[in-house]
Order: sequence, then C-alpha cells, then structure tokens
Amino acid sequence: MPLTHRVGKLTIIALEDAAGPFFLPRAEAFPDASAAQWAAADAADPAAVTSAGEWWLRFRSFAIRYGEGPVTLVDAGIGPAGSLAADWAPVPGHLPDELAAAGIAPPEVTAIVLTHLHNDHMGWAVPRDSPFTAARVVVQQADVDLYKANRDQAGQYDLLIEPLLAQGRLHVVAGDAPVAPGIRIVATPGHTPGHQSVLAEDGDESLLVAGDLAVHMIQLLDPDVAYASDMDPDQARATRRRVVEEVIARGTTLAVSHLGTAFRRL
Repeated sequence: MPLTHRVGKLTIIALEDAAGPFFLPRAEAFPDASAAQWAAADAADPAAVTSAGEWWLRFRSFAIRYGEGPVTLVDAGIGPAGSLAADWAPVPGHLPDELAAAGIAPPEVTAIVLTHLHNDHMGWAVPRDSPFTAARVVVQQADVDLYKANRDQAGQYDLLIEPLLAQGRLHVVAGDAPVAPGIRIVATPGHTPGHQSVLAEDGDESLLVAGDLAVHMIQLLDPDVAYASDMDPDQARATRRRVVEEVIARGTTLAVSHLGTAFRRL
C-alpha cells in the first residue's frame, strides 16, 4: 500500500511512479555543495544515494482527498514507455497501478495540479497517455507562457497544453488559488517561472506538496544550495528560504517529489 499522511479530514497519499538514478553525477547538479553538506544530507536521507555515490531519485505524485470527496492529484509522474521523459527518466511508470493500490479509480481524480511543466511531473496528464480523461489540469500562466514561447522544447506545449485547451480541461491560474476544500495553490517560483506548490490544511494542521522547490535533502538543510536545473537560481533560492522558514515556524509537513522518503518534517 502507498504511504499515507493525514491532515485533519484530508488524506494525502504518496504515489511512486518510478525510481532510478539521475542522469548526471550529483556534484554537477549541485556544483557549489561542500563535502560536509553532502555528508549531512546523506545522513538525513540515506535512501537518496546509492553505494556507488549516485543520486537515486523517486518520481512521486500525491493524491489528496478531503473526507470522502473527489481526489486532487498533484503532479503526474514520468508516464508510460514513450512518454516525454523517456529519454532520461526510468519508464514505464506505474502511477495507475499505485492509484489502484490506494483504492482510487481514475474518474475520482477531478483535478490535476502540475507543480511545473517539466516532463517528469506531467507524464500521465498528457492526453494521449492519460487515464484521467475528465480531470481539469491546473498550471500557472507563467509556465504556459514560457512553453508557448519555446514550443519546440520537448513537446510540452504541443502534446500537453494544446490538447487540454481543445478539450476545455486546461485551468490556468496566476499566483495563489483555491483548488478544492482544504487544498490551495501557493506560488513558489524559481525552478520554473510558474512553479507552484500545493498546501493542504485543516485547522492547525498542514502539509505542503513542494514539487521541485527542493529536489534533494541538501537543499532543505541549506536552502542556499543551488540546483543546476533551476531556471532562476536567485529566485529559487529566495523562495526556498522563505518556504523553509514558514514550514518550520508552522510545523508543516513537506511532501517531496524526489527525496528518499515521501513525507518530511524539518
């Protein structure tokens, strides 16, 4: 059974689409990290490093349900064989099987929030591959604009955005926005211009699905550590600092896409 976390009446389920090594040495992904920072991160999250020193990634989505209501899916994994991420990420993913193991049928998913438009987060939302044929797909305007301007990059616009527009299922937001009872989007830009996270809260309890706000434990221990794939490193760093301070102050649980464990308290 997939891992589950409760926040009041909200149930958050971690769904692992796949796992595999990063395609570059991790020192190239975090070029400014020190040996001491690596040691601290490996001690805190040992499942994210192999015996050969490779960065081992989980590719997760999260299902959120308020009470017995419909499901909001945050991110959609790497997708099946032949997906947009197939040239670098381990495919095929098995998100549909993970949902079935959690007792969730595809028609129960009424909204898919994509934290950003990178191809390891949107695979099962691409209409040609998706079992979620009626769900609205929620993205930030800034990311839509970016990929429209660069529509030849990896097919995100032509294979994801245009078909969703034609089906009337694309829901574009700008900044923070409500999604469903107890679930709202918070803008967390930097990794991409329109990167967004999802806050689940009920009373004093809360959980933040962070997307690629932090892709490795090293960035949660020190938010200033830059990731080479951040589109705006300075903005990403400032966003991480702010969010880490907020989750520590509030006692918010983090739900993380790529770390060795799905749920984290700082």
